[in-house]
Amino acid sequence: MTRSPSPYLVPGFYDRALAQGRHRDIVGGRWEETGRLQLALLQAHGLQPHHRLLDIGAGALRLGCKAVPYLAPGHYHATDASRALMLRGREAELPDPDRLPEGQLVEDAAFAFPGLPAHVDYLIAWGVFTHLPPEQTAQALARIAARWPAPRVILFTVFLAAEGQTGPVRQPDGVVTHPDRPPWHITESALHAMAEAAGLAPIRQPDRLPRGQALFRA
Repeated sequence: MTRSPSPYLVPGFYDRALAQGRHRDIVGGRWEETGRLQLALLQAHGLQPHHRLLDIGAGALRLGCKAVPYLAPGHYHATDASRALMLRGREAELPDPDRLPEGQLVEDAAFAFPGLPAHVDYLIAWGVFTHLPPEQTAQALARIAARWPAPRVILFTVFLAAEGQTGPVRQPDGVVTHPDRPPWHITESALHAMAEAAGLAPIRQPDRLPRGQALFRA
């Protein structure tokens, strides 16, 4: 049997989770803690209410339910492999769903970014590349850089492994990551190579993140 590259790609995964009311659980847990941290990090990197933010892999709007009230109306955009999951988050988690038009929630599993604005100021991909093999991460970074040239700020997370590591790695918070299946890890040199090939200059940030993820700004 061929292993799915991500649990999110297993047929029926989203339908089953939504039917069970698990829209918070399937985006990784730590709902309040992580949502607050995401917004705080964006603000620390300069996000202000007038900026436009794109939340890539937004899930059930764990960040969105914090960012939408903070940003000017219409300035939050989101993509995810499941639009149904984002719509559930809009309905269940936003204090005022009318501040977020449904049309700004875009289903996009291929990083094609259909129907999104020509300019965004900030992009965040939190816990997205940890579920993708390196070649798909490289493709995603290239498409982001091509679609939204500078000036803009990109924040993204990955799991890192030491140079030369060939097997599983236990991350600082206990999560075991792998070089060949999710949750995926990558070496810092490999990440720099793929980002620089896309025209990005990634800088590792010092913040300690849940589950031992590493934060990069590009």
